[in-house]
Amino acid sequence: MSLTLFSPSSSLFSSAKQNKWIPRLGSTQYVSINCQRSFPICYVAGGNASSVDTVELRTELDAVSSFSEIVPDTVIFDDFDRFPPTAATVSSSLLLGICGLPDAKFMSAIETALADGECIELEKARERLSCFSNKALVNVGAELAKLVPGRVSTEIDARLAYDTRGIIHKVHELLKLYDQLEVSTQRLLFKIPSTWQGIEASRLLEAEGIQTHLTFVYSFAQAAAAAQAGASVIQIFVGRIRDWARNHSGDPEIEAALKRGEDPGIALVKKAYNYIHKSGLKTKVMAAAVRNKQDLFSLLGIDYIIAPLKILQSMKESITYPDEKYSFVSRLSPASAKMYQFADEELVKWNQLSLAAAMGPAAEELLAAGLEGYSAQSQRLEEFFGKIWPPPNV
Repeated sequence: MSLTLFSPSSSLFSSAKQNKWIPRLGSTQYVSINCQRSFPICYVAGGNASSVDTVELRTELDAVSSFSEIVPDTVIFDDFDRFPPTAATVSSSLLLGICGLPDAKFMSAIETALADGECIELEKARERLSCFSNKALVNVGAELAKLVPGRVSTEIDARLAYDTRGIIHKVHELLKLYDQLEVSTQRLLFKIPSTWQGIEASRLLEAEGIQTHLTFVYSFAQAAAAAQAGASVIQIFVGRIRDWARNHSGDPEIEAALKRGEDPGIALVKKAYNYIHKSGLKTKVMAAAVRNKQDLFSLLGIDYIIAPLKILQSMKESITYPDEKYSFVSRLSPASAKMYQFADEELVKWNQLSLAAAMGPAAEELLAAGLEGYSAQSQRLEEFFGKIWPPPNV
């Protein structure tokens, strides 16, 4: 059970440990490093030196955070304090996790949903369970909104992935509940699968001023269509595309990236970013499922990078000198995007037919797998609510 938490770069900064002995660059001497925990400034005295040098040390996390917003992919119950978030995502998976830990944060928000009079009065079990799920998502989302200064992204039921009207209706239902709890629309994102129907729902919702977060983007066609629709955020899964490429073949987009000597997941993120900025579109790009530090270094300059805690912790503990160990340079920027060359067929106005024709086997299979997994979580949540309802106090 995981919750995506957005964290400000400043809160992720790590100070160097006091009085560490490390080798001076370019020499066999050892130097004593005494660092003040409040500042990334250290005073270095080496060997018989009569003077003390001032050296600004940064962690790897400091370095990458100066280029992109680093997003911890973390478990809320254990890591809220270690990586204080500025925004969050609430989903069926999260609610199941909360229900599995009776003393967990937000359990009372779910219990309140299960005792809701409007839901209890519904005669049909399916409608009642859907009502409970909506209330639970919003109750937990509203609690998260009190804890984070940024936006809360609420996952839309993946079983609606091919139903534009159904997606829009669900978003409006959730918005009404959030309004009752006095959570502003500007504090919210709605996480929608990037099927054509989901992209079309995003276009219509964004026209209403409702911010959307399109997930399961596995092809350039999806990314471009979502950006043309005005989605606020698109999420591309770097590692999942790489995994598919290692075990399959026959996808033209992936094979073209491999032929150029590029990782196909990272290549897609870069291409989507360059397309958005070259076209002057508003969409932000989020890289997810990164697997190692090098993935992060290759994506510096992207809007958001979701990273596992073990990678963040490693970078947080690693101190670097200027020009030491890694070259921290922006790999992506609006200026460099202007130089990127696209084929004429990539600059079309995307529609349902052209999107379907351009999505290769990788995107089709990965999208289907993602939808299946998210749909199963929603089904499990409703089944669980059906087993434990009514709670003792109802």
